Amino acid sequence: MKNKFFILSLMLFSLFSTKGQEVESKSYSIMLKSLLSHQVDEVSVKDVTVDANTVFIDSREKKEFDVSHLPNAIWVGYDQLNLAPLDNIDKNQKIIVYCSIGFRSEKVCMQLKEKGFTNVFNLYGGIFEWKNQEKKVVDQSGTATEKVHAYSPAWGIWLTKGEKVY
Repeated sequence: MKNKFFILSLMLFSLFSTKGQEVESKSYSIMLKSLLSHQVDEVSVKDVTVDANTVFIDSREKKEFDVSHLPNAIWVGYDQLNLAPLDNIDKNQKIIVYCSIGFRSEKVCMQLKEKGFTNVFNLYGGIFEWKNQEKKVVDQSGTATEKVHAYSPAWGIWLTKGEKVY
């Protein structure tokens, strides 16, 4: 009986732990823990340092990027992934990839690793968590905006701050 309790405790711990990554909402955290494979390095929004040594890569679709994105982010897409904008980036440069919640960006991180990039991180919780923690996003002209493309109403429930756009 003790062994069964111990195994159940370990299973519950693994379900609710996120390899040290955090989002503000417990329900969002549980969803991310189960949805993501966690096969790439992850970084929490609170642990991100925005500086000249970090390249942000947006792996959402162009219509999402056009609504808003992280300042100075480079768009590469997902369905029609185009890594050409990264041709002049050093393979050891710190790169943080993001999408809406972290699913698509996780896959792009894997592809970047396969292409020889060594310092790649998935933004845990994506642009939704970025905005939920009241970090700055900009529109096509570089002007700060409250708008964030929420992908769909079903996924938009995880965006709790800012203005949802579909």
